[in-house]
Amino acid sequence: MKTAEIKLLSTTALKTSVDDLTAQFERERGCRLLAAYAPSTQIAKRVGEGEFADVAISTNARIDDLIRKGRIVAGTRVDIARSEIGVAVRPGTPRPDVSSAAAFKQALLAAKSIGMSNPDGGGASGIHLWSVFERLGIANRLKPKTTFGPGGPAGLIGFYLLRGEVEIGLQQMPELMAVAGIDIVGPVPGEFQNVTVFSAGIPTIAKDAEGGKALAKFLTTPVAAAVIKSKGMQPA
Repeated sequence: MKTAEIKLLSTTALKTSVDDLTAQFERERGCRLLAAYAPSTQIAKRVGEGEFADVAISTNARIDDLIRKGRIVAGTRVDIARSEIGVAVRPGTPRPDVSSAAAFKQALLAAKSIGMSNPDGGGASGIHLWSVFERLGIANRLKPKTTFGPGGPAGLIGFYLLRGEVEIGLQQMPELMAVAGIDIVGPVPGEFQNVTVFSAGIPTIAKDAEGGKALAKFLTTPVAAAVIKSKGMQPA
């Protein structure tokens, strides 16, 4: 008998956690998990446009929006993890001051180059940070020296740091931690911070809704919670 396949569309922030948990879930469920990753905004767009998945993971707000639009089954939202925005640099280079929002603002203005998720259709961190930059009146000063990652596993800002393309990197903590060899300073301070809740939901076109629900439930177990914490997030 052919092994069942469960298709997951997920925010990149959960990739390292799901990677570590896939083998155990597949053993327990007796299935194969096929996962694809992209920034949360793109995941919501793809599900909204009718791309097939048995389970989708995006921000809680976007899952709720997809429920309202009839793309995610009402009552299936399961909160998985809470994630903070972090800052990182290359090892051996000066660390920006994150003791206060005012100090961090000055560090960004003084930096020669910055890397972050693209606020235009990208990840939750990029959207929030750019809105803060605009509110503080520094967006126009930062834009010429900012590199926007394309999103997805290849768009991890840590890679830009390792290649020496940017001086300061800003992204979800688990995405920074996914790249070995960079120096993670810690969470960004004050108004620069935004805690994102990532949630799972079952698309209305799912072929294996029960399998999707099983994965969402599995990602809330104590075993999964321990992995999620080790990857830089908190269980929701």
